[in-house]
Amino acid sequence: MNSLHARLTLLLMVAVTAVAVLAAFVTYSIVDPPRRQTFDLAFAQEARLVSALLAGSAEKAASFGLKTGPAPRADEIRHQQTDGVNGALAGFGEGLEVIVATVDTSAYLAIPLQHDIWAYVPFPALPESAIRPLAAYLMIVVLGSVAIAILAANKIVSPLRMLETAIASVGPDGEMLRIDERGPVEVRATARALNRLSSRLKVAMESRMRLVAAAGHDLRTPMTRMRLRAEFLPLEEQETWLKDLEELDRIADSAIRLVREEVADQPAEDGVALAPLLAEIGAELRELGLGVDWEVSPGILVAGRPLALKRALRNLVDNAATHGGGANVRMRTEGNSAVIEIDDEGPGIPEALLARVFEPFFRVDAGRRKSRPGAGLGLAIAKEILDQAGGTIRVENRPQGGLRQTVTLPLAKPG
Repeated sequence: MNSLHARLTLLLMVAVTAVAVLAAFVTYSIVDPPRRQTFDLAFAQEARLVSALLAGSAEKAASFGLKTGPAPRADEIRHQQTDGVNGALAGFGEGLEVIVATVDTSAYLAIPLQHDIWAYVPFPALPESAIRPLAAYLMIVVLGSVAIAILAANKIVSPLRMLETAIASVGPDGEMLRIDERGPVEVRATARALNRLSSRLKVAMESRMRLVAAAGHDLRTPMTRMRLRAEFLPLEEQETWLKDLEELDRIADSAIRLVREEVADQPAEDGVALAPLLAEIGAELRELGLGVDWEVSPGILVAGRPLALKRALRNLVDNAATHGGGANVRMRTEGNSAVIEIDDEGPGIPEALLARVFEPFFRVDAGRRKSRPGAGLGLAIAKEILDQAGGTIRVENRPQGGLRQTVTLPLAKPG
């Protein structure tokens, strides 16, 4: 009930139904007012006239074609109608009392004559109430209002669904699916604006990629000249120069690799085994002197590019082992996804900065650049690869201390 579609449907349905119910009530009050008192009064008048005309004579009753006989039995009396007609008669100040009874499946108004003989006048039932037809009419209105409300809500929220679909279809290259420019004027205008936005966004993304790639490539030549010139510097200055040039080279190389991952359009492979991939990453990092422990579950296969997935997971494990004092890697399956948790024992990241960890060149503090080499692009590259594989990554502080990086990847399709 929190969706706009559901709320609009409910609002329209309630509004239409409320108006229909109010109109039906007013109609019922006009065409079907309480008629029992009027009905009883009319038959009281009829009983007075018949009694006056017959003057207690059974012969006169027979001459008028009226049925005569003894008083109705107790089980034949309709007490409610009898009380109503007698009440109306009492209003005329007469002592006449009649009986409404059912004799041989027919209703009669029994009027007393002489010698315990009664005249039986046909007594019709009240006209059918309009409540049942009105109830059926209301049911049709309610069902119709539900159908109209759903249709109207669909029409109203369709532009919002179009926006949601368009935004969800934005790819790494900034391009979204083209939207058909049809429908009402407002919908066509929205679709046209989204298509223009898609074109401009793609141009901006391509321009950014070209700029980063060109800058990375163009830096290589002056850095090579600077490295050659550094060879002629005194030894105490040469080491500082070469260290700075090495860091510049890593930054340029990481920027180029990030752009390559963004524009990569290689098909994913089904059946990439996670266990050997993580074991290989752990062994490689241990050879470099980093603390890595892993608990893998064999047989878990995911969809993706093997080399790209290895690069992404290596970046994450390396980040935990380098900055977190050691990495602990675990894996499991949840539904249709494989889940990889990478924990460390480091200081974690301030909560205010967690949302920025995937920004290119982001560092928690400037001191890390001096103590540990790197360009600050490892998490950005990993996220780009995982997004392309249809996976996700979440970074959070653990309650007991340290950081947890949680990766989910879609499992490979069986067969």
